[in-house]
Amino acid sequence: MKGMKWAFLGAAAAAGIACAFVFGAHRLHAVSTERPEANARLMTVYDRGQTLSFMTHAKTLREALEQADITLDPHDTVEPSRDETLVAPEYQVNIYRARPVIVVDGAIRTKVMTPYQTAARIARDAHIPLYGEDETLLERSDDIVGDGAGLRLTIKRAVVFTLNLYGRVNEVRSHAATVGDMLKEKHIILGSEGRVSVPLTTPLSQGLAVRVWREGKQTISVDQPIGFATELIYDADRPVGYRAVQTPGIEGVRTISYVIDIKDGEELSRVEVANLVTKQPSKQVQIIGIQGLENGLTKNRGALFSTDSNGVIHRETYYDLPMAVVMSACGQGGRYTVRFDGMKIDAEGYIIVAANYARYPRCSIVETSAGPGRVYDTGGFVSHHPDGFDLATDWTRADGI
Repeated sequence: MKGMKWAFLGAAAAAGIACAFVFGAHRLHAVSTERPEANARLMTVYDRGQTLSFMTHAKTLREALEQADITLDPHDTVEPSRDETLVAPEYQVNIYRARPVIVVDGAIRTKVMTPYQTAARIARDAHIPLYGEDETLLERSDDIVGDGAGLRLTIKRAVVFTLNLYGRVNEVRSHAATVGDMLKEKHIILGSEGRVSVPLTTPLSQGLAVRVWREGKQTISVDQPIGFATELIYDADRPVGYRAVQTPGIEGVRTISYVIDIKDGEELSRVEVANLVTKQPSKQVQIIGIQGLENGLTKNRGALFSTDSNGVIHRETYYDLPMAVVMSACGQGGRYTVRFDGMKIDAEGYIIVAANYARYPRCSIVETSAGPGRVYDTGGFVSHHPDGFDLATDWTRADGI
């Protein structure tokens, strides 16, 4: 249905927005039964349990709302965004009104206007840093007059201390009661040769310095990146081939410590003794256009010829085989999923494509009638169709692999 978007994670829930659709307590503004002018767009706006429908020729959502005399507070949130360029024949618009929330962070109390319902988003609106180890409680205020807000967000900060783990110094956070509890929480195994600079029963306190080392054998620490997940949102108002990053992903960091045994300069053994996530990754949100998808390759059509933006004609066909082996390339680790229409895709939403490696090297990005693809495979068809593409699908076996 035009004007709608699909997401593997609900867009409103992922954004942490409090939303409610009230039926039976809404008002509908009558829309003229006369034929609308060419290029007019139908806007349906949901605002505080009420529904407003109107036609507009505005170029952006902001202009359309202004023409309809809908007033927005700077702190309100609108989906789609206020500056969204209007390209579809109809839109469903949700307005999330900001309300006051009091944020209690220790002895500091901050009042913020926000439309969000999750601790992370409220704290961000209040410009208050929130860490993964911090604990939060969002509840109705029992002192609306004193707080000046109906909701209260209480932040219980984790204890911040310095951990020297086998020579690698990090600022670490924890709610553990003692140093021994913290080591268990962080999966740090001392063993018979492990040593700690303070007794394990020492209460974990702000600014405490803790050093962990190992007697005898050498210990090393290595940082490894943690890849971020990608949330794919399919937008029926954007044409096939459209891709845009709505929210960039950020890699995390994992610090792994090993005990190594070296003799005559040669490493004889390596044993992992600690595995600590020092920075959590943040997911990436990717928008993918699917408008006109029905005009591309389908199971019933079987094969077609498509022309890319460079004028190259490609004969497109499809096949259905397990792809785990070829998906070990391009950093995918053998992982892939099946899209809502049966196309097999990688973690970034690219269609898995077999092509002529001589013209389209493995991992290269190509244009297909079903959207952007990435080359992972090849086949005998390239001898007759050197520019041909074979798209991986789940159309024959329908087994999800």
